[in-house]
Amino acid sequence: MSSIKTERLLNLVICLLSTGRPLTKAQIRQAVPQYADNTSTEAFERMFERDKDELRELGIPLVTSNADALFEDEIGYRVDREAYALPQVTFEPDELAVLGLASRVWQQASLAAPATRALTKLTALGAPQDDGSLIGLEPRIRTAEPAFDPLWAALRDRVPVRFTYRTASTGEVAERFVEPWGVTSRNGRWYLTGFDRGRGAARVYRLSRVEGDVVRSGRAGEYEVPADHVPRVMVGESVQDRAPQTAHVHARPGAAQSLRRRATSVAAGPDGWDQLDVEFGDVEALAEEMAGLGAAVLALAPQELRDSVVRRLRAVAEVSR
Repeated sequence: MSSIKTERLLNLVICLLSTGRPLTKAQIRQAVPQYADNTSTEAFERMFERDKDELRELGIPLVTSNADALFEDEIGYRVDREAYALPQVTFEPDELAVLGLASRVWQQASLAAPATRALTKLTALGAPQDDGSLIGLEPRIRTAEPAFDPLWAALRDRVPVRFTYRTASTGEVAERFVEPWGVTSRNGRWYLTGFDRGRGAARVYRLSRVEGDVVRSGRAGEYEVPADHVPRVMVGESVQDRAPQTAHVHARPGAAQSLRRRATSVAAGPDGWDQLDVEFGDVEALAEEMAGLGAAVLALAPQELRDSVVRRLRAVAEVSR
């Protein structure tokens, strides 16, 4: 499902959950931004009918009823809140621990700009809001990639960006000028898809290779994402998965527990160090983790890992001066 369609369906659900009474097609058309952009009534009707069917296929209980008791021929639409809400759920201690970890990844967020505009329009139409029904509807993803938030915001607002990127093949650093099309994950790694204005072609970028700040370089709504663009498909066609490699690492006794849990072997090393063999797929991600452990660990091999850790530590030392 494209990001444009996902955003439209989300806005429709928000629209139907945020009021205390059924809404007519006319009210929905005015409230949902993507519907309001349709100048043709026929086009809106076809899109709305498809969206209704899709919401029901997703298990969202969309029901119809009279929009106004005085006018029984006026059909209104709403989401059955009792059927939509989760029943009371209880968890075992280990399940609560997993949920606690998950809370570091998913966090309740404020509504995005299009949804906020939809609620404003509903108020103008005289439909009372019930914001409490929206709690938990729009989670925000938290990642370890500093570039994630600014790239996601630029994608949402359709704003071109500039950033410094380190290539995988040569390790060289160059500036990129990109129209973000999508942000997606593959095998635990995050990628940006978009149109590279400097190269004049669509490209894929791994977020862990973005260095420095992501800078907006344009105005909101400056470009359009292709309607048939599917980020996961583009990433799958562009990225070749590498076989896992083994890193040889020295760690202080009792330190680097995250690495120890993943290690395929742990043995006594020289000078009181422990020697760990750790499998990894993304050298940049492992280097980031090791740099964060500071003097408790030492990267031995491969050389690419050593160089990446050293580069990060030098960058920290420069900032600290």
